[in-house]
Amino acid sequence: MPKPLRLALVGWGAIGQTVGRMLADPTVSAPGSLERSVEIVAIAVRQSGAERSDVPASAAVITKPSELAALAPDLVAEAAGRESVEPWGRAALAAGADFVVSSVSAFADTDLLESMRSLAAANNASIHIQPGALGGVDALAAARLMGIDEVEHRIVKPSLAWAGTPAEDLCDLGSLTEPAAFFQASAAETANAFPKNANVAMTTALAGIGPEQTRISLVADPHATTNRHEIKAHGAFGTLDVSIANNPLPGNPKTSAMAALNLVRTIQNRVNTIVI
Repeated sequence: MPKPLRLALVGWGAIGQTVGRMLADPTVSAPGSLERSVEIVAIAVRQSGAERSDVPASAAVITKPSELAALAPDLVAEAAGRESVEPWGRAALAAGADFVVSSVSAFADTDLLESMRSLAAANNASIHIQPGALGGVDALAAARLMGIDEVEHRIVKPSLAWAGTPAEDLCDLGSLTEPAAFFQASAAETANAFPKNANVAMTTALAGIGPEQTRISLVADPHATTNRHEIKAHGAFGTLDVSIANNPLPGNPKTSAMAALNLVRTIQNRVNTIVI
């Protein structure tokens, strides 16, 4: 039998635990048989000693990026926030492991993106940006090959879902009676201003025409019950119009379920005989 894919997960919050649970469930599979199994060899967390539920028996709990290489992962998948991307990404790539990024807002720092790209090339590794809460990223990336003139991405959330963010200084979230577009800027500006709430702005930008050219609108909608993403693009390829309304992930109402599902799919695509 082929050797299992050795996986390290960075983060063991709602997304990480969902990924671990789904990968262990033999009934959860993308189309195509799984020719290789996935073995979680490490869980990277910020603090050691805290009691954590459902950690796989095969996984070492680590807190330092320097501990990663000794575990020889084939793939390192991040789901722990923007600040975790650089230290764990560098450690993964230096060890020759591919690195999956969920907190794509980190790449609003163009110097970081370029230095990690160089590190990946030097170690025959690759950086995978998983779609997160979005749909249609594959089509947007394909459209770029023929040419895209314009990309607009609207991120619509219930008004109070923006609480605790700079949105509170831009509009009165509690008194809205109609949807309000309270922030409009480039993807780079949006990812820096709202790194936890508009992570996907950089995903759209990197798939399409870049962080400076991609336009983002953030909308607080008092009538919304889901987090919605609306992506429009046009160019020589034609017109793209994609909308997805995400239910929250059980265990973390601020996170879309699709963010975890797309990460599972990205990992499974490394071991599936049929990749979609």
